[in-house]
Amino acid sequence: MKVKPVFVTSNENKLREAAEILGLDLDRADVDVPEIQSLDFGEVAAAKALAVREALGSPPYPVIVDDSGLAVVAWGGFPGPLTKWLMKSVGNAGLLRMLDAEDDRSACAICTVAVVDERGAIQIFRGVVEGEISCEPRGKGGFGFDPIFVPEGKTRTYAEMGSAKSADSHRARALRAARDALGGR
Repeated sequence: MKVKPVFVTSNENKLREAAEILGLDLDRADVDVPEIQSLDFGEVAAAKALAVREALGSPPYPVIVDDSGLAVVAWGGFPGPLTKWLMKSVGNAGLLRMLDAEDDRSACAICTVAVVDERGAIQIFRGVVEGEISCEPRGKGGFGFDPIFVPEGKTRTYAEMGSAKSADSHRARALRAARDALGGR
């Protein structure tokens, strides 16, 4: 029996997106492990990937974890890796209200993917898309900050793009970089 890599997420949309981008059939694990608080996306993803691998009993297949967020230029890169916690607290509407005082709405969507192989070796891959925060949520697709992030050179938010988002999103860039680490599976 061929063993599939496991993508760690509680979000079915994120799993679907990752499988599409990687071109792989992925198993999903929703493992609750403590998430370190750091301003370094790679550090957060690596620590979580290693903790999940240990929680799964050091499995004979790759474990894939991503950490994504928004880095708002006017705020010196905040919330960055803390985006998940900010969104749980205030959501897109709260982030937009906080940004009302700023003239500069530029931001980067950042995704860091950590892949831990069967031996416990870890590799980190990063995808960044520059863009800006819209003035209001737009679109019904996507998840997280998709309704408020407009990639540079585009007029639509990720949420308005639908599945076209996966062609060149921050997550797509990081996962495409990770594809070689998972090659031949």
